[in-house]
Amino acid sequence: MQCFWHFQAVISASIPTVILAVKGVEVTYLQTNQEDYICITDIAKFKNPDAPADIIKNWLRSKNTIELLGLWEKLHNPDFKLVEFDQFKNEAGYNHFVLSPQKWIETTHAIGIQSKSGRYGGTFAHVDIALEFASWVSVEFKFYLIKEFQFLKSQQAKELDWNIKRKLSKINYHIHTDAIKENLIPNHLTPKQISYVYANEADVLNMALFGKTARQWRDENPEDKGNIRDYANVSQLVCLANLETLNAVFINEGMSQSNRLAKLNQIAIGQMRILLKTNSNLELKEGGDDE
Repeated sequence: MQCFWHFQAVISASIPTVILAVKGVEVTYLQTNQEDYICITDIAKFKNPDAPADIIKNWLRSKNTIELLGLWEKLHNPDFKLVEFDQFKNEAGYNHFVLSPQKWIETTHAIGIQSKSGRYGGTFAHVDIALEFASWVSVEFKFYLIKEFQFLKSQQAKELDWNIKRKLSKINYHIHTDAIKENLIPNHLTPKQISYVYANEADVLNMALFGKTARQWRDENPEDKGNIRDYANVSQLVCLANLETLNAVFINEGMSQSNRLAKLNQIAIGQMRILLKTNSNLELKEGGDDE
C-alpha cells in the first residue's frame, strides 16, 4: 500500500484540511475543537461516486446506525436531545423512514456528524463514527483508511515534537543573544557601592543583580511604566529568585547588609555566567545553525 497525504487547502481560516488517498479515493480529514473528523461523503464515493449522499442516507436508515450514533452522542455530547433521538430510533428500519445528516444534526443537536459547505465540504463524522461507516461501505476500504489515518497521526506527532523542540531552541537562542546585547552579567560593585546601606531590602537584591536601585532605574527611565524587575529577562528572573532565597538565609545567619550585598553580587555574577554557558550549549544542540 502506498501511504500518501498532504495539506491540500483550508475549509476556514482556522481549520486545516488534509487529503488522504485511499484506494484511489481522496478522503478529506480535518480537526474541529482538537477532535478528528473524516469526510464520509468521500468514503461513500468508493461505493457510488455519482451519488454518495444516497449511500449515507441508506446507512442512516438502519436501526443499528441510529443506535450507534445515539450511543456516541450520549458519551460525548451533554446537549444531545434524547427525546428526539428516541423518536428516530423507534422509526428506524421501517420502509417509510428516511433521514438526512442535516435533519439528524438539527433535530438532535448532534456533534458526531457535521455538515460543511464549500470546496472541501460534505458530511463529516468523528473518526469513531467514520470508521464504522467505512466498514459498512467496505471492510477492505476501512483497513486501508485506518493505515492512512495512522500514518497521518504519526507524522503529526513527529511535527509536534519538532515544533516543541524548535520553540525551546529559539527561546534559548534569544536568551543568549539578549544576554550579549544587554550585558546581563552584573558588574562588580565598587567598595563605595557596597558600603552604602540601603533601607529597602529589595534594593539589596536590585543592586546585587542590576547594579542600581529601583529609584535610580526610574530616574534613568522616566517614560517606562512599572519597575526594574518588570523589564528583567528570563535569566535575570531565575537568578533573582535564587538571590531572594539566599538573602533570607544570610539574614538569619546575622550577616550585615553590606556583607550580604557583596556576597549576593558575587553569586549573581557566577550564576549569570552559568546560565549564559548553559543556554549557549543548548542552542548548539538544538540546531541553532539555521537562525
